Amino acid sequence: MAWFRNPFSFLFQRSSVEERVAAYVIREHSRGRPLAEIMEDRYVQNRLSPEAQKRLLDRPEVIRAIGEGERAEAQAQVES
Repeated sequence: MAWFRNPFSFLFQRSSVEERVAAYVIREHSRGRPLAEIMEDRYVQNRLSPEAQKRLLDRPEVIRAIGEGERAEAQAQVES
């Protein structure tokens, strides 16, 4: 019955895989690794499509953790 309140709520839910990868990216970046290197990790590549990687880089908590400049560089890398 809960979905009757908002039948489009599934559009705004994030997958648990994306949640785990976001936590991984933030953790690895806090350890001093560059974002471009982290995005090339098998852990990230095997779990997220290029579109999902772009969404990951748009998440507010990821942007706060890595900074806007490094985010732009990583997005350019994902697009190429």
